[in-house]
Amino acid sequence: MNSSNQHTVIGPLTRRRFAIHSSLAVAAALSRPDWLAGQPAPVPKPKRRAAIIGHTGHGDYGHSLDVALNGLQGVEVVAVADADDAGRAKAAQRIPAPRQYADYRVMLEKERPQLVCLAPRWSDQRHAMALAALRAGANLFTEKPFTATLAEADEILATADRAGLKIAVAHQMRLAPSIVRFKQAVDEGLIGELVQLRAWGKQDSRAGGEDMLVLGSHLFDLLRYLAGDALWCSARVLHDGRDITRADARIVQEQIGPVAGNEIHAHFGFAGGVNATFTSSARLRTTLGPWGIELLGSKGAARILAEVYPTVYVLKSGSWDASGRKDDWTRWDGDPGAKLSAEERGFSGANRRVVEDWLAAIEQNREPACSGRAATKSIEMIMAVYQAALSGARVTLPLKERGHPLAAG
Repeated sequence: MNSSNQHTVIGPLTRRRFAIHSSLAVAAALSRPDWLAGQPAPVPKPKRRAAIIGHTGHGDYGHSLDVALNGLQGVEVVAVADADDAGRAKAAQRIPAPRQYADYRVMLEKERPQLVCLAPRWSDQRHAMALAALRAGANLFTEKPFTATLAEADEILATADRAGLKIAVAHQMRLAPSIVRFKQAVDEGLIGELVQLRAWGKQDSRAGGEDMLVLGSHLFDLLRYLAGDALWCSARVLHDGRDITRADARIVQEQIGPVAGNEIHAHFGFAGGVNATFTSSARLRTTLGPWGIELLGSKGAARILAEVYPTVYVLKSGSWDASGRKDDWTRWDGDPGAKLSAEERGFSGANRRVVEDWLAAIEQNREPACSGRAATKSIEMIMAVYQAALSGARVTLPLKERGHPLAAG
């Protein structure tokens, strides 16, 4: 170093700068544990690469699943795949994704994402999409229904397990703060000992098999969350008042596999003598009201109205007298939802809760709360309804037959 440079270093201005930098260096050194002395500063983790698979006109992008990964810390959405040109262009604006592909298989090969969102509502392509993503090394977040058959679900789960990958399914109600806190309250004795659960679908134009698969999958997931695994099922599935046969199987507009019947009455047994029913009948829509679950306990009752953000009510029963009995359903005061914004109570917040738990599960090497395994058990309850109805006998869970009960052959 020449003399002029030496003079510059020790000049008055640079001495002050030197003192400042020296103080900062000393403070930084003192703030680090002794065992880190002389070690390089930690390097921030690289962001996980994420990709979205949709199919405009053939399942689209679910209930805002395409934007569920937007703005997440530690996640970079790098691409979107959609076979429809116009749909793909719009999706890229919503996400946004710097690269777009017509074929999701090409996207997976070129981008090698660590996270993949399978957004289509329809499950007819879920099996192929899921296996392709898993074999490319990606963890999955997927729309429901999880799969069309239990055999498909089994293969997907086995593939994920071999690779150490995590699967989350968009059963968003399970992680709603109202449901999480309500489950704790039930376990703490809010309604006494749980005895019975009654679930019913929307019972609209889809009443019966379609209602059970599209919306009942959410309810069966909640039944398991509240009461544990079902042990057995008996059921009656009707079409225009008569018991169904396999010949009644049909494919509906949403291609989610075969469904049958326009009226369903199912009964499940759980451990500890707990029983549950599921009903979907357009004739009972006015009587039963909004879709959801009613819980009967030894000391009280509660009712879940199943929406994006579920609302919980508790029953304050009156006594019988000559004029009858007055029951008063009041909104449960333990719901923390009053503190949530409209966005947190909508699909954006609902999906974000599932995704954040999924990412934490990947980091912690645990099952996500809304796991693929839990979603498979929900599908299994649906298949058990058909098996029981077609056989006219109670069936035991888990099911040994992993194909679709309505399939020919």
